[in-house]
Amino acid sequence: MNTVATQMDQLVSQIAQSLVDRPQDVLVNAIESNNTMVLELRVAKEDIGKVIGKQGRTAQAMRTIIGAVSSKIKKHAVLEILE
Repeated sequence: MNTVATQMDQLVSQIAQSLVDRPQDVLVNAIESNNTMVLELRVAKEDIGKVIGKQGRTAQAMRTIIGAVSSKIKKHAVLEILE
């Protein structure tokens, strides 16, 4: 994993850990291809609602931040929240 992917991974991990009750269960996996980076976020089952937020607002805010960073590095990044 290159430096940008590692930094994006750490960014998502830090945001998620600050939101949940069980930060030790936060796991982020970055999957890269040529022009796309998929960030898979896993949290404890009871914390999934905290990461998604009311009407998905928290998840959308995280995706907005990731989108801003990814536009700067000229690579499309996608955040997937997995159960």
